[in-house]
Amino acid sequence: MREGVMSAGVLFAQSTVREKVRSEEESIPEVGGWNPEDFAREQIRGLVRQVFFSNVERPVRQVVFSAMDQETDVKSICRQVGEALALETAGSVAVVGEYPQVLQNIGKYQPKHQDGSTPLREAATRLRGNLWLVPAAEKDGLRRTTPSLHAYLGAICGEFEYSILEGPPAVESNEAMSMAQFADGIILVLSARRTRRVVARKIKAMLDATQARVLGTVLTDRVFPIPEGIYRRL
Repeated sequence: MREGVMSAGVLFAQSTVREKVRSEEESIPEVGGWNPEDFAREQIRGLVRQVFFSNVERPVRQVVFSAMDQETDVKSICRQVGEALALETAGSVAVVGEYPQVLQNIGKYQPKHQDGSTPLREAATRLRGNLWLVPAAEKDGLRRTTPSLHAYLGAICGEFEYSILEGPPAVESNEAMSMAQFADGIILVLSARRTRRVVARKIKAMLDATQARVLGTVLTDRVFPIPEGIYRRL
C-alpha cells in the first residue's frame, strides 16, 4: 500500500471524500494517476462554494483563517481561497495579509481621504481583474488595538465585496478572536501532524463563548494510507 501525501496541503470535509471513495470504488472507471495538486484545488473550490454561496439567509463576505498552532502557516491557504473565489464571482476579492508583494507598498502612497487615510486599493497589489492582495492592518505600537483592527476590517468591507483575512494563530493571542467577532466568520486550520485535540477543543470553546461564527475547518499535512488503485478512481 502506498501512502499518498496531499502536497498542496489542503483538505476540506475529508470524511465525505473517504465515504465517496468507498461507495464508488467499483463503479468509477480508472482515469489515470491521481494528482494531489488537482485534488487540493477541488477541495478549495468546494470550500469556497460551501462557505460563500450556500447560505443565502446569512451571506458570508469576510472570513478569517486562523491556525490552531504557531507552526502552521495559513498564508498560502488564504491565497488559494482568494484565487478560487475570484473565479467564482465577478465581485472584488481582497486577500489580506503580510504578503511580500504588498509589504513594499506600505508608506508609498500619500493620504487621500479627509481623515488622513489612504484608499486601500492604492496600497494593494492587483493580481488580476477582480483579485487584490491587501496589506494587513498596521500595529499601534507593539500590538493592534481592537478598535483600530475593527475599523480596518470595516474599511476593507467598504472597498471590496469579499475579503479573506490571514489571522494570527488562535492559540497565541486574542487577535484572531477579535477578528472573528467582527468578520462574518472564522475557518480554523488544523495540522494533522501538530494540532492537539485538546487544544482544538479549547479554541473552539473560546470562539463559541465570544459568539464568533465558526464556518468550518481545513486540515493540512494529511497523509492518505489508501492503495494507489483507489487514488486513480478519485
